[in-house]
Amino acid sequence: MKETNSINSERKKSCVNCGAELTYEPGTDLITCDYCGHKEVIEESQQPFQELELNKYMQEMGAQSHSMEITMLHCKNCGANQHIEESYKSLHCVYCTMPLIVEDAYKDDWILPGAVIPFAFKQDKAHQIFKKWVAGLWWAPNNLQRASLSAENTKGLYVPYWTFDAELDAQYTGQRGEYYYVTRTTGSGKNKRTTRERRTRWYPAQGAVAGFVDDTLVKASKQKGGQIPSKIAAWNLTDLKTFDTRFLAGYVTEKYTIPLKDGHVDAKERAREIASNWVRRDIGGDTQRISSLAMQLSEETFKHILLPVYISSYKFNSKRYNFYVNGQTGKIHGTRPYSFWKIFLAVVAALIVIAAVIYFIDRNK
Repeated sequence: MKETNSINSERKKSCVNCGAELTYEPGTDLITCDYCGHKEVIEESQQPFQELELNKYMQEMGAQSHSMEITMLHCKNCGANQHIEESYKSLHCVYCTMPLIVEDAYKDDWILPGAVIPFAFKQDKAHQIFKKWVAGLWWAPNNLQRASLSAENTKGLYVPYWTFDAELDAQYTGQRGEYYYVTRTTGSGKNKRTTRERRTRWYPAQGAVAGFVDDTLVKASKQKGGQIPSKIAAWNLTDLKTFDTRFLAGYVTEKYTIPLKDGHVDAKERAREIASNWVRRDIGGDTQRISSLAMQLSEETFKHILLPVYISSYKFNSKRYNFYVNGQTGKIHGTRPYSFWKIFLAVVAALIVIAAVIYFIDRNK
């Protein structure tokens, strides 16, 4: 049976003055009216983040628990599943810009997000970050900045992630390596050479490590194209706020397409990497070998969180390029065109310089 939840994603907050819909003001705790300027405070929740017991959820409670119903639009071109608030007017996929057909909207359940990092700055700042990035591109065509770079094409997107917590215990066997050096002499007379070679003495090692693995971050969505680049996918999770649908007002929210159980598999692999690092520190020495590692995870919990990204695309010479801006840190990454003639002329100039150097060297011999 679905658990009743007081948060309803379909409930819209209207302005008490003019009736227009309120939207979230990035970098604040306010929702505002774009028409009359009325503001309302998003009260800080007294409830802590909702950490759900992983095994209990998957085995006993089922996928309908801690869930809510939302309206979804599916992009038939790239596969993205997007929840679009009524206040979001442009019905185009944020990944591939293909039109979304509102008549194709459908109801779907999702695991209620436990926390969200709200957008820290507005759309126009994200576009300014993009323009500065364009201005600093090496080997870009001179007329790139005159391309169609409308700020309206920059959209705010809340991207879904899973986080996992667990107590980790591991037993291991292995070897501790300690470096030592020997001196070797080769040749004789004028050809005599002395070198130092590094060797390693190995000693047996075994033991156990334990600790708490906190907030292992695992992406929860994937499409045929338009993946969030790893270069910008780093957020400061200390800024997480208890989930409130008002933070989503005016933005697109992507629904996860990677199931919880698959995310958990990735999290266990991350936990094994963490355990290996702990073991190497525990073994000590200059280098280490791990022969066996038996890892156990207990008291596992998870939460579904939403993280902010500005995403857009632009056309240049009839070709589309994508770029992404982290909505918390402002870090940017994107695809870009290269100028054939700039690269060609640079190569020609370099060859001329090399030829000139060779000429003067030969002349002075």
